[in-house]
Amino acid sequence: MKFILLPAVSLALLAGTALANDGVPSEEAAEGTFKAAPFSPYANRTIPERPLWGDTHLHTGLSLDAGAFGNTLLPDTAWRFAKGEQVVSSTGQPVRLARPLDWMVLTDHTDLMGFAPDLQAGKPGVLADPKGREWYEGYSKGGADAGKAAFDLITNFSQMTLPELLLKSYSPGADAFAFTWEHIVDAAERHNDPGNFTAFIGFEWTSVPKGFNLHRNVMLRDGPVRAKQVVPPVTQPPYGDTNPESLYKWLEMYQEKTGGRAVAFAHNGNLSNGWMFPTDDTYHGGKVDQNYVERRAKWEPHYEVTQIKGDGEAHPALSPEDSYADYENWDVGNLDLTQLKTQDMLGGEYAREALKRGLMLEEKFGVNPYKFGMGGATDSHTALATAEEENFFSKSVSVEPSPTRIQHPFVKSDLGEIPGHLLVASGYTAVWATDNTRAAIFDAFKRRETYATTGPRIGLRFFGGWEFIDDDLRTRMPAETGYSKGVPMGGDLRPREGDGAPNFMIYALRDPIGANLDRIQVVKGWLDADGKLNEKVYDVAWSGDRGADSDGNVPAVGNTVDLETASWSNTIGASELATIWSDPDFDPAERAFYYVRVLEIPTPRWVVYDKVRYSIDLPEDAKLTHQERAYSSPIWYTPKG
Repeated sequence: MKFILLPAVSLALLAGTALANDGVPSEEAAEGTFKAAPFSPYANRTIPERPLWGDTHLHTGLSLDAGAFGNTLLPDTAWRFAKGEQVVSSTGQPVRLARPLDWMVLTDHTDLMGFAPDLQAGKPGVLADPKGREWYEGYSKGGADAGKAAFDLITNFSQMTLPELLLKSYSPGADAFAFTWEHIVDAAERHNDPGNFTAFIGFEWTSVPKGFNLHRNVMLRDGPVRAKQVVPPVTQPPYGDTNPESLYKWLEMYQEKTGGRAVAFAHNGNLSNGWMFPTDDTYHGGKVDQNYVERRAKWEPHYEVTQIKGDGEAHPALSPEDSYADYENWDVGNLDLTQLKTQDMLGGEYAREALKRGLMLEEKFGVNPYKFGMGGATDSHTALATAEEENFFSKSVSVEPSPTRIQHPFVKSDLGEIPGHLLVASGYTAVWATDNTRAAIFDAFKRRETYATTGPRIGLRFFGGWEFIDDDLRTRMPAETGYSKGVPMGGDLRPREGDGAPNFMIYALRDPIGANLDRIQVVKGWLDADGKLNEKVYDVAWSGDRGADSDGNVPAVGNTVDLETASWSNTIGASELATIWSDPDFDPAERAFYYVRVLEIPTPRWVVYDKVRYSIDLPEDAKLTHQERAYSSPIWYTPKG
């Protein structure tokens, strides 16, 4: 073999670096103005390079319900925990995340914000009201008395029968309300560390008309200078309104007054009695008309598809041909348990059906109000963002880890109950942002380049286009091709050229400390020429040597879970899966969306860890294993014209 020694200048040119006359790299070259391609494939990259993991929905003791159930932790502790520090929970237990988060939105309820700590302390303003004194005395006794007081307080809130004196003292215009908001804003600013950890200023708008959960979480792109020019909105009259239109008006006011930016995230809708995703019918406070679809499309680019109170992607009653739709579903009507679910109610609660309804509304109004990205959150009221099965600190302080928490119902009434074992250790949102900053992450939410998981940190790339080929996957940097030849999750397919069907580049990587992957699926929804909404789930990549049947369905991956030790083996499944998939049923005249669902192999649910650690018996109907998953944001196709 013959080697040729090139002059120094020639070597520099090949490497893409210009030299000054004295042989030293010039400042011009250091600034990247030299046009030759660099040797390093990572030089000058501007695309998002890794997912940033976070929680869009968490409560501290400043929230009415969290504090009423005994949460004594305030924002500083919640921020420290999310950043990876060990803290002590409200029940005195040391707790720490396996891995820190990259960002978080702290979303304390705005109605009666700050009341709970004053109730716990027995402040004179609380005791001056007979109901306030009654709640304080019950809370002070602890146990069942404290629980009874907490439920009575929350019932009065949901029925809008709060004492006028207390309501006035903890609503916009009151010093206590303004002070609490400043505390929230200042805490977020103290913990915001651009480049390392992003702390978003936010809140939860807590609309519960008739017990129907219409909550939205709000995230500000801005810091304290803008956030302190306002106070957040509430829903209790006469200080607020439960109609989502009132929240949209507040968001418009915020941007006009401060010059800042904000978005709202719809809360998991499975306790909304079908009101989270209305169609052409009237909904609480208004009607689905041109104004509604335009304002919702503007302000709500994201949906909380999975969280502690159940998974909201799909339901077997709505998707009977989907073998994996029956995952952590909640079938009660609302928090009051006053109604059983009907098919129509379910349709207004689950993400897949909402995405389909959005196509129909777009056909009618020219705007799709349900064009949202997917995300997961904990909705924990412990101030602890734990979505790990083996580290689950549950919904509230009353059900933090203990030998008896498995028997504690989430809700109980004369009409029935929601058993505690139905709670879900879920979930997180992954964001494809260019930097770990408020601006970059917020902008990723706006363009819907996010995905949800039920807790594991599964890596997921999803691109749609018209000209992907198998060779595009034969690289360790498929995203470069994904962005150049197509659009990422959350986007709209570029206009169709020629006669081909859209194709998609999909890449999934297991959580480095989690379970192997079972399969990748593509979920398609479309509106046909007759105005009928349709869906289909395609198995597009899977582990092992399994084969698809005549209908394209791939058999189950198997199960290695050991229930006696709460463990599993990665002897089945795959560490990574990738494919180029083209839609075999494409019709260019039909509106459609596509999103990816990635399934892990079976692993133990949190109840099995409780069984092993506390040597307890579990309820016979408790689910013991599950297949955790990731949901990408969709990619939409719109016909020409």
